[in-house]
Amino acid sequence: MTDRSGTAAAVRLRGASIGYDDVPIVRDVDLTVRHGEAVAVLGSNGSGKTTLARGLLGLATVLDGEVELLGAPVGRLRERGRVGYVPQRHTVSGAVPATVREVVTVGRLPRRGLFGRLGPSDRAAVGEAIAAVGLADRMEEPVASLSGGQQRRVLVARALAAQPELLVMDEPTAGVDAASQDALAEVLTRASAAGTTLLVVTHETGPLAGVLSRAVVVDHGRISYDGPLGGAEAPSGSWSDDHCGPPAEPVGRGYRLDQPSVTTRAARPATGGH
Repeated sequence: MTDRSGTAAAVRLRGASIGYDDVPIVRDVDLTVRHGEAVAVLGSNGSGKTTLARGLLGLATVLDGEVELLGAPVGRLRERGRVGYVPQRHTVSGAVPATVREVVTVGRLPRRGLFGRLGPSDRAAVGEAIAAVGLADRMEEPVASLSGGQQRRVLVARALAAQPELLVMDEPTAGVDAASQDALAEVLTRASAAGTTLLVVTHETGPLAGVLSRAVVVDHGRISYDGPLGGAEAPSGSWSDDHCGPPAEPVGRGYRLDQPSVTTRAARPATGGH
């Protein structure tokens, strides 16, 4: 799969319509993202920017047109580990206690499968991913003991552990502290320099302005701007949050590329007993 210049494309949409059930949110979109690019997907509340990204991951349904990811039609990519995903939720929560290492290790499953044995290279990738987000000294601590910003960094490390060629992130800087935003910017700078393609849905371009070079603005389900990041900036340097579609990530009719979640005890309500 190549673009018109002959350069291989990581993402390509042609006449694509994406939505939930049979209702299109994104309509007739043409978009090509080349390998190694760092692209911000911007748009106002309800514009469709999150739905566009979800269509690449099987979390929204491709209703019409063509969507290709790393050379394969969406849903047919055999090596799921080639794509990393950081969801919009800010923390790791739930009922099962887990350490930072255990959560990030889940990121290796797309490379090995649910029943594949993890080897030394997998353990090394996990350690490197945790170190990359600045949490090497918290590796054996329960995720529940971390701040919200640190838990967000754990989710980033989980995606990085698969050593993906394409990394899709949904609002990675929203609701986290400045230190975590700076750490994320450093991580993405290194990932981009190593050749990882970045597709970042965000309403805060400022923290990642040094990493993202191209912007795609989605307006009423269509792309209204595609060019240098600076040319798409809102006066305040930010855009409103986009909550297109259902608030929870819908399953839809496509495949799910998001990784299995590992949760912690922190969010369990007290019910008494053991």
